[in-house]
Amino acid sequence: MTSKLIDHAVPLIRAVVVHPDRGSETSRHAADRLEEAVGLARALDLDVQAEEVVRLRGVTPATLFGSGKVEELAALVRAADAEAVVVDDQLTPVQQRNLERAWDVKVIDRTGLILEIFGRRARTREGRLQVELARLEYERSRLVRTWTHLERQRGGTGSTGGPGETQIEIDRRLIADRIVRLKAELEEVRRTRGLHRKARKRVPFPAVALVGYTNAGKSTLFNRLTGSEVFAKDLLFATLDTTQRTIKLPQGRPAIIADTVGFISDLPHELVESFRATLEEVGEADLILHVRDIASPDTEAQRKDVEEVLGQIATPEGRTRRILEVWNKIDLLDDEARETVLGHAERLSREGKAVAVSAWTGEGTDVLRETIANLIDDDPESVILIPSWRGDVLAWLYENGRVTHRAVEEDGTIRVTVRLHPVALGRFESSYPDILD
Repeated sequence: MTSKLIDHAVPLIRAVVVHPDRGSETSRHAADRLEEAVGLARALDLDVQAEEVVRLRGVTPATLFGSGKVEELAALVRAADAEAVVVDDQLTPVQQRNLERAWDVKVIDRTGLILEIFGRRARTREGRLQVELARLEYERSRLVRTWTHLERQRGGTGSTGGPGETQIEIDRRLIADRIVRLKAELEEVRRTRGLHRKARKRVPFPAVALVGYTNAGKSTLFNRLTGSEVFAKDLLFATLDTTQRTIKLPQGRPAIIADTVGFISDLPHELVESFRATLEEVGEADLILHVRDIASPDTEAQRKDVEEVLGQIATPEGRTRRILEVWNKIDLLDDEARETVLGHAERLSREGKAVAVSAWTGEGTDVLRETIANLIDDDPESVILIPSWRGDVLAWLYENGRVTHRAVEEDGTIRVTVRLHPVALGRFESSYPDILD
């Protein structure tokens, strides 16, 4: 499987992955955090030669780690013949520069690693714009260590004889100009998205957004519900660009479902801000499906991380955010854990709070569809009598509403109970005035 992702004609960069364990500052096990960091490194096609958890008793401003630990890690780097070290934490520019000098290798912190992965995975123009903006915001504070030519100084115009403008000042100004242009382009993307949302409201299909921790199985579930073939892989951040499709719910009601970018603990704030246009789709959704990897020992910590990011996404005024948890990957549970999860999910599903599924096998997805339909089904109910020969009217109702009951009267008239959005009901009244007479 891995060979499909890596071009072996290009030598891989040998790397060491280090997770600084801050102890009580996080509810997540250090071993799980290290495993996730290794997964991120491999998602970037790094050849991980060694990995280690380093307990932090205190933060050293210059290097994060104490001097003794820096020397120990230097020995590990040499033994692994590594060309890069991934530090699973946010490093300051000074810490990053000092560690590179101490270990004589490239040092990548968690933010830089995630940004690099996003840069590789972005496919649409919008995705590339968002990633570039996030990268520039990140690099702007790190110019001091990024390029060696920045120490040079450009001379003045010749007339003033002044010290001139240093290369670092020029690059900072160029980056600032580029950031301004990117923000303007993304604002246009945001405006276009707003127009698209208004257009969708005229065709009143409810909107459903998939969110979840990266690798929770969102794209696999999206494919299962829509019959699409969005790229889905057992890989962190396998998909990045938002994809939307129409799905059919029970009784024929359509809805628009969107597969969004995966979340992760300590998601760089540069990315949250840059992906604001995309994440607005989540804020505008009628229902959010929070897909959880229920088989992961870290599932509760991942839930909190996702909820933290969701808390940064604005909800339109007057709208209550509705979230349904989808407990995915029940096929990976042992018999005892599976029985416990299914029993708990069954109780919560009656309240519209959680559904247990396996997106891989399809188990539980019928219940999920029914639960989605019930949660978004708050449109007023109408009873409409349709002549037996008016199949076009019946088809229209199935296409634009949710038929909850259908019966044939003694004279052959079809009695339909249907839920229609007020906009759809107005269109029906205009299109078929004779039916309502």
